[in-house]
Amino acid sequence: MIPRYSRQDAAAIWDPSTKYKIWFEIEAHAATKMAELGVIPKDAAETLWAKGKDAAFDSDRIDEIERTVKHDVIAFLTHVSEIVGPEARFLHQGMTSSDVLDTCFAVQLQRSADLLLEGTDLVLAALKKRALEHKFTATVGRSHGIHAEPVTFGLKLAGYYAEFVRARKRLEVAREEISTCAISGAVGTFANVSPEVEIYVAEKMGLSVEPVSTQVIPRDRHAAFFAALGVVASSIERLAVEIRHLQRTEVLEAEEFFSKGQKGSSAMPHKRNPVLTENLTGLARLVRSAVVPAMENVALWHERDISHSSVERGIAPDACVHLDFALRRLAGVVENLLVYPENMQKNLDRLGGLVHSQRVLLALTQKGMSREDSYSAVQRNAMRVWRGEGNFLDFLSADEDVSKFFTREELEPFFDLGYHTKHVDTIFARVFGE
Repeated sequence: MIPRYSRQDAAAIWDPSTKYKIWFEIEAHAATKMAELGVIPKDAAETLWAKGKDAAFDSDRIDEIERTVKHDVIAFLTHVSEIVGPEARFLHQGMTSSDVLDTCFAVQLQRSADLLLEGTDLVLAALKKRALEHKFTATVGRSHGIHAEPVTFGLKLAGYYAEFVRARKRLEVAREEISTCAISGAVGTFANVSPEVEIYVAEKMGLSVEPVSTQVIPRDRHAAFFAALGVVASSIERLAVEIRHLQRTEVLEAEEFFSKGQKGSSAMPHKRNPVLTENLTGLARLVRSAVVPAMENVALWHERDISHSSVERGIAPDACVHLDFALRRLAGVVENLLVYPENMQKNLDRLGGLVHSQRVLLALTQKGMSREDSYSAVQRNAMRVWRGEGNFLDFLSADEDVSKFFTREELEPFFDLGYHTKHVDTIFARVFGE
């Protein structure tokens, strides 16, 4: 994790102290059920909770032990025995390391998903507010980066809102899929630990039971989780790139908020750069970088190997923490975005009415001109405007072929912006409800 792009709430989930607390809870809950089943003494399970529940597990001490035993879970259990005493020998009865590691991992991913859902809700709230604010703010739509036809800025934002509704659903599904517990022992047969222990631990940890866990929880679940994060990151980037384009000096239809005292360049005092959205583009790349390794983790040998372990130690904290940060940053960018309707209108007018070319084309075909001839007539006049020779309506009015069908007065209504916004209410109702 990069501290610069980490929120404390998100980073704390992956802190060793949190991990060891979860490990202890898994082990202690398992011990409680084993005591109920008569596998271990009840007073031993009670002592484990009494002495370990509020213990501060020493990461440095665990690391010191691991340097000798070369095994993280054994190092942890050894340290617990130093705190709890002789009763610690009843921990981990019939369990294997992956029971602890994978169940803990599920808890950490679940908690991270909860934060990601909260961040997505912030983005949705900001997008809805600004979309309604600019529902009928006319702006030019672009395809291939070139002026196409009029839209509204609110419609742009409504489209992103709908996308983040889908993002939220993906995160919900990913959270559910990843929230499974495995306490099934070596190679997952329950030979030395009862399935009842797994059911009990799953309930206590807020998880469901993994149907077949071999010795690990199947990694297709994790692949789906990180793939969902990658798609959400791409949605963040799409909106970030849009804002970056709109902030370009030649466009300047919207820009990131520039706070008092903020400086854009160490060399050029006039600069106001889209640094936040550029940062979001970079963070999206980081999050997506976790997807392929997560996919490659699916194919483990037989009932398990640990080729996935080192990968997940890296990608899980990074992807979850950075996506959490990115969502919160995006919500702030949208909420504080500076919007310039006057510049939007200027850009709409830049090409002298060319944004209405399709309406003229269709009108000519409806009057009886062939589509080929209509396209040719409209295009040749449009190209004159592109060359800077004058105004589109003027050229159309003077065109011999066009004037056979329309007078200037009859052409003028085809240049009405309102024609392009007549169904905005319909689209908004689809996105936001009636």
